[in-house]
Amino acid sequence: MPDVVAVRRLRRRTLRSALALLTSGVIALPVLAGCTTAQPGARAKPVPMDIGAAAPDRLDDGGTLHWAVDAVPATFNAFQADADAATSRVTGAVLPALFRLDEHGRPQRNADYLVSAEVTQREPRQVVVYKLSEQAVWGNGREIGAPDFVAQWRALSGKDTAYWSARNAGYDRIEKVERGKNDLEVRVTFAKPYADWQALFTPLYPKEVMGAPAAFNEEARKALKTSAGPFMLQSTNREAGTVTLVRNPRWWGTPARLDSLVLRAVARDKRATALAAGTVDVAEIDRSVADRIAVAVRDGKNGPTARTSGAPGTGSTPTSLAKAYGADEDEAETAQLAGGPGEAAQAEYAKEQIALRDFVVRKSLEPAYTQLALNGESGPLADERVRRAVARALDRKALAETVLGPLGLPAQPVGSHVALVGQRAYADSSAALGGHDTEEAQALLADAGWTREGARQKVPDGTKAGAEADAGRGTAGKTPAVQNPAAPGVVAESSAAQAPATQTPAVPSGGVPGAESPGATEAGSGDEDQNQNQNRYAGDGNGSDRMDSSGTQDESDDSASGQDSGAAGFAPDDDEAMPDEDPGNPSDDKPGDVVPGREAGWNVLAPARSAAVQRAALRRQADALDTVDSDRTRVMDEYLGDGTHDDSAAGDEVDGYGYGAGDDKQGGGGMAGAYAPVGTRAPAPAGTARHPLSGPLGKDGKPLTLRFVLPSGPGSGTLRTVGNRIARMLDEVGIRTEITKVADESYFKDHIASGQYDLALYSWPTSAFPATDARPIFAKPRPAADGSLLVEQNYTRVGTDRIDQLFERALSELDEKDSAELVKQADAHIWAAAGSIPLYQRPQLVAVRHDLANVGAFGYASPRYQDIGFKQP
Repeated sequence: MPDVVAVRRLRRRTLRSALALLTSGVIALPVLAGCTTAQPGARAKPVPMDIGAAAPDRLDDGGTLHWAVDAVPATFNAFQADADAATSRVTGAVLPALFRLDEHGRPQRNADYLVSAEVTQREPRQVVVYKLSEQAVWGNGREIGAPDFVAQWRALSGKDTAYWSARNAGYDRIEKVERGKNDLEVRVTFAKPYADWQALFTPLYPKEVMGAPAAFNEEARKALKTSAGPFMLQSTNREAGTVTLVRNPRWWGTPARLDSLVLRAVARDKRATALAAGTVDVAEIDRSVADRIAVAVRDGKNGPTARTSGAPGTGSTPTSLAKAYGADEDEAETAQLAGGPGEAAQAEYAKEQIALRDFVVRKSLEPAYTQLALNGESGPLADERVRRAVARALDRKALAETVLGPLGLPAQPVGSHVALVGQRAYADSSAALGGHDTEEAQALLADAGWTREGARQKVPDGTKAGAEADAGRGTAGKTPAVQNPAAPGVVAESSAAQAPATQTPAVPSGGVPGAESPGATEAGSGDEDQNQNQNRYAGDGNGSDRMDSSGTQDESDDSASGQDSGAAGFAPDDDEAMPDEDPGNPSDDKPGDVVPGREAGWNVLAPARSAAVQRAALRRQADALDTVDSDRTRVMDEYLGDGTHDDSAAGDEVDGYGYGAGDDKQGGGGMAGAYAPVGTRAPAPAGTARHPLSGPLGKDGKPLTLRFVLPSGPGSGTLRTVGNRIARMLDEVGIRTEITKVADESYFKDHIASGQYDLALYSWPTSAFPATDARPIFAKPRPAADGSLLVEQNYTRVGTDRIDQLFERALSELDEKDSAELVKQADAHIWAAAGSIPLYQRPQLVAVRHDLANVGAFGYASPRYQDIGFKQP
């Protein structure tokens, strides 16, 4: 059993790795079904990258490109916990990458550095031999060679704890690294087989960085004294928020077209102004900015003034005013009633619109997906039947249409947790759980004991409800509930001391910057009365933002903290409007308001007060759009129709699941013999009508209410809109939700990572190496040496031994196809466990100056920085 210090170090690393990962960190099952079935999704093509491709000889030689990033990198060491997307941008331009990702997200040998790299031996040990280009040199003139590989392996192997590394995946499986025939040949011998060996030594740092803990821990955070890419790091100005890269005079590959590349920190809600002012040439944007650019380009062709193009003050709606000025829609409405913005503001807006005509919007899909996470540690969701019911209540197609349809991007729900369309390990395995079926969801809830009658029952003294009640009765096949002070149905006092040990990442010895100790932010009343139990989550811990089940708001604090900023809000149609987003209701953000069509008791809790500055780790959680076209209101009705379902054929059991004929509602395919939990209901008689429940469900007098945590920041409007639609879908099967909006900077650290939620929306990137990178996200939580629960990056706390075994087998399988097949099998088991439900692939919108080429929405591909440049006149 690992010692406590080692466990705490791992806990720190996984928390920080997840924060960095979130900024930018599959199948037919022969084991389950006895055969392999090709999936339609596996043959589908990904959305191509959109970069305005042009041959380098058609570009000017020279020029400076200004590229917006969320923040100046905290470190230039990509292997430290607080490395982020800006760190990757720098290292991608200045350091060796032995393998690059193509437009399908698959690794390809980088000929600038590698002559060859291959597995030369499998038994008794796996051996990989790298042959390096003799032209490849560091900025100091030294050739890239075996000493650099040896130093990087030693630093990242995990054996020397003096190195503050965030991860050692793969490096810990290496037995030795040695020189071959010369320094340009490197021989790596593995103690355990490693399928993802192509992920190693990228980026490759010089031995001067990796050879000593002080250089690794401190010096590489602030500077990179030598480089071996088309660019080199010239300077960092943290006050100005810039990082400047210039041409590397020793670069031996295709010459860089640009003289310099400047990364400039620009907040997401300031990017339209920065683009118009010319301070940045390239910026990832949201839908509202993309719409402004589209209008500006159209007006440039047709010739109308900004006054006829929806400029503020000219018949603008509160929504358009909010978008123009980054204000809350209620504030914008107030401004409009007061006469709208002045002439100066209108003139500035018109000026910006003219400047935005010089930009184009390039779009693709990111190698990342947004998911609904279900915390299975305790409470109702500890029962697998309830988790499956939540999943079956969701119309994932409708949610994908809501987000991607208005952008003209394919709106197919994601069918895998570990890969996306086009990637080697992708296959739609969602049939292992089943598609949208409200009747099936209701049956699962009834089987778990949640009924309308149960909501009216009086609780005898000492009786527990939910999964705890099942556990107390010894119900077979159920996960025992784990006591969680802030879980639904459990009364808790607000105290950091009550948080599980996994919630408290400590600063490593030596004090690595970036470590923070999350504390509990919610307060409970300690009274088990039903109404008070529903009100226990307060935005600021003082009860000032509470609403009880009757819709009555606590008036103890009438400050602005009860308002949700909609700066980049996703504006739903009027008949889809939610409490925090109704454009026609000035008081729509007040928790006491009852929305037509929803029952009292669907609680929207206001966000806590927070700083306006967003952490880069959470900026990318906002999807790249902010409005919904008016015709999107038809989506729900279009996809909430009847369908057929038959999953009654029970087969063998694997990990406690039976698998049978599958669910023919899954148009995307799925593996043959998709499985469902033992005891799944028989199909309903033909012609049985489906209808929403007329009231909430409960058990032993306790209502089935799930706490749904969402970010409140101006860039998170899409997540809030998707969350509201999910809440409506859950209402149809009798599941109530209490929506709590929290500050972006605390959303992940204080709620997701610490387990203080029932439902949450956040994104994971997919990887070219899922056996390595997906494993910690879905690993079964284990007891740590100090008695806490070690979850790695599995923040749903749902996992099985079988999933772990399949990932380990995939990691050790050197045949690429067989390894991918094992990953796909693991994914089907992840679906069946219903800990997280992939919804849609995240859109990628990038504003680019019209005269720039080879830059924009890269999709899955690695940028080639040396090819970016300005078009010749």
